[in-house]
Amino acid sequence: MSEAAVERRSRLTPEREAELYTSTLDLLREVGYEALTMDSLAARSHCSKATLYRQWGGKAELVARALRHQKPVHAADVDTGSLRGDFHAMLTVEDDRRLARDFALMRGLAMAIHANPDLLRAFRELMIEPERGGLDVVLRRAVDRGEVRADNPALDYVVHMLVGAFVTRAVIEDRPPTVAFLTGYLDSVILPVLGVAPVAAGPPAG
Repeated sequence: MSEAAVERRSRLTPEREAELYTSTLDLLREVGYEALTMDSLAARSHCSKATLYRQWGGKAELVARALRHQKPVHAADVDTGSLRGDFHAMLTVEDDRRLARDFALMRGLAMAIHANPDLLRAFRELMIEPERGGLDVVLRRAVDRGEVRADNPALDYVVHMLVGAFVTRAVIEDRPPTVAFLTGYLDSVILPVLGVAPVAAGPPAG
């Protein structure tokens, strides 16, 4: 992000910026990306359209930044001391209701992302690349700890597997992903293919 972009957004307080992001996502859920306009957002958020353009340049960057802002935790900030612990920590801040809501939002955005080059560019820059970078940090720490071999070919496909877990649940089962589903997917698919040994089962319950 350019220094000019940082400077232009610095005029808003963090609280006001968060309010605008919430208004953006609320309106996006109601009308979809194509029908969302800076005029309608200005009216919803009680903010001038000039301010919105000055701060974000257009709706593509605003939507992408709103999506980024609403994430409860970023991968690079998680360090529990183990790869399994890191993955599980990322999931414990989620709940099924939030996952279903966010999945519905992203499914609605899917067509718009590929039909609008500016949105695709903003989404890649502000969502995909930071998430991939954070995941790379988590995986690199696992390699440094000796949990995962540095030459494990699956390291290059972890992000694809994670995205696949979200997408295919809806396609195959017509259901949004849940915390239980994603936890099972991590323990049964991703961690084993990375060579992380399963957690030993405890003694039978009495």
